[in-house]
Amino acid sequence: MTLRFAAIGLDHRHIYHMVAELIAAGAHCAGYCPLTSDPRVLEGFRERFPTLPPLPRDTLFDDPGIQIIVSAAIPADRPAIAIRAMQAGKDVMVDKPGAVSLDQVAALEQAAAETGRIFSICFSERFVVRACETAARLVADGAIGRVIQTTGLGPHRLNRAIRPEWFFRPETFGGILTDLASHQIDQFLFFTRSATADITAAHTANRALPDVPAFQDYGEILLHTPHASGFIRVDWFTPDGLPAWGDGRLFLLGTEGTIELRKYVDIAGRPGADHLFLTNNNGTEHIDCSAEPLTYFPRFLADVRHRTDTATPHGHALTVTRLAIKAQAMANAAGGRE
Repeated sequence: MTLRFAAIGLDHRHIYHMVAELIAAGAHCAGYCPLTSDPRVLEGFRERFPTLPPLPRDTLFDDPGIQIIVSAAIPADRPAIAIRAMQAGKDVMVDKPGAVSLDQVAALEQAAAETGRIFSICFSERFVVRACETAARLVADGAIGRVIQTTGLGPHRLNRAIRPEWFFRPETFGGILTDLASHQIDQFLFFTRSATADITAAHTANRALPDVPAFQDYGEILLHTPHASGFIRVDWFTPDGLPAWGDGRLFLLGTEGTIELRKYVDIAGRPGADHLFLTNNNGTEHIDCSAEPLTYFPRFLADVRHRTDTATPHGHALTVTRLAIKAQAMANAAGGRE
């Protein structure tokens, strides 16, 4: 059976790869709701998917032939969309962050439990990065032993002129740790094989945008479990001269080696993206991961068909979201917006 899905919430460009990868994995897009807070996102969507029909939101929610709703709405609006979809009998994939408050996380958790529907977050810095797929395979094969520490760097280009108004309000996007650092928390839990973690420290700051004092352009987190620890740094300081939106990197320290991922660019080095550097007892190696297949989207579709949890473990998406929100609250309580 070909699964059918619809897109509701075209407010962030991440909706492009969510829709494209589901189609590539074999699903059929039945349409999209054209309501948006950013007409440029809608324009880009129509350019990429010119044959998809725009339909009213209620029509998409109420269509029993649609099994999945995907959403990259304004972050504060994502939980309500997801809950309505689940209550309509549909599984859900949303962009990160999945929520901006602990109350929203609790409501999502309750809706998923009551309906038996899947709530998944597309953590694109892992699920749409082929180097992460290679790293996952190497770690599973024991190439660096047991992962005991991760360092995740998530720099982004601000592109202030094209950002919508909600992007600068913490109550709508959640703050820099809730938003960006959710990626690195996801990676920490995944590569250290941890169900959850404790936040040791969290800090945020506004270093360069005094005219929007509530916004944060820098953030960091320390987290740990009984068997691993992690450091996270996220920021909005990618310079215009970098030929990518950010020099995202992930460092994995294992008991028998290390892995470094240069996800989007190898500065003044090899061309292209998806570079992995492996060091272990056998020596050092550069691996071009550009041909590595992405597995999250076909696994998600398999989970919808078979009611399994192969794309992400049950509850993982909300655990990551809860930890990110707690880190944000810890930073805010400490007066993190300098």
